[in-house]
Amino acid sequence: MMPELPEVETVRRGVEPHVLVRRILRAVVRERRLRWPVPEDFSGFVEGRRIVGTARRGKYLLLALDDQGDQLIVHLGMSGRLFVLTAPEALRKHDHLDLELEGGVTLRYHDPRRFGAVLPWPAAQGVHPLMQTMGPEPFSEQFHGEYLFDQSRGKKAAVKTFLMDGSVVVGAGNIYAAESLFRAGIRPTRPAGKVTRIEYARLAERVREVLAEAVAQGGTTLRDFAGANGESGYFQQDLYVYGREGQPCRACGTAIKLLRLGNRQSCYCPQCQR
Repeated sequence: MMPELPEVETVRRGVEPHVLVRRILRAVVRERRLRWPVPEDFSGFVEGRRIVGTARRGKYLLLALDDQGDQLIVHLGMSGRLFVLTAPEALRKHDHLDLELEGGVTLRYHDPRRFGAVLPWPAAQGVHPLMQTMGPEPFSEQFHGEYLFDQSRGKKAAVKTFLMDGSVVVGAGNIYAAESLFRAGIRPTRPAGKVTRIEYARLAERVREVLAEAVAQGGTTLRDFAGANGESGYFQQDLYVYGREGQPCRACGTAIKLLRLGNRQSCYCPQCQR
């Protein structure tokens, strides 16, 4: 499972207290062949710089450097993890990059599949190409039912596919879209353009609700993800439809059904979702 918004936000919160206002003394790059190669001048870009803030944009973790607007982009891909080390620790296979910080702290990037990335983002570059087409954050003022209603007019795609489109809103991945649609009472196969204004108002609230709960519980661990401290998330325990094919709905007792939308499996309750 690719880490989604709640998992990345969990990592950000776990990393921040250990790295904030610490200077990067040395960057050790052992493997440059990540999803997007680590540039040759990476060490020169980061060494001597102080981490002055952390942020998240969609699935990307951002580390602000000094006060010049330069940043580092960390993308966890399918299996990437960030470890905060406060004492020397033996290298393991797939430990691709270290940022050695003041005070004996090391931020270590580990990624068996190498689908993630660690990239410099100079302020002079402006909007990074990876973020040019991203929709609003689900917790922002720009995301609400009226926005979803306007964006969906005339669209024949299934509402779940529409909701998972990162140019519409970031962070509503497969698990969280399925759970949000269940709580909103909307069947995932409904054409996005046929969902009403009132239903979209309810759906926007449920998206925020589901994501907030997942963040509070550390995300949803199904395979590879763990937080910066190595602990797993617990939101999986509260899933109503995702991965529950054939099991009774926790709201009405009807058997949860499985279907495919595009190349993804999707579960729903035929009684609770219309």
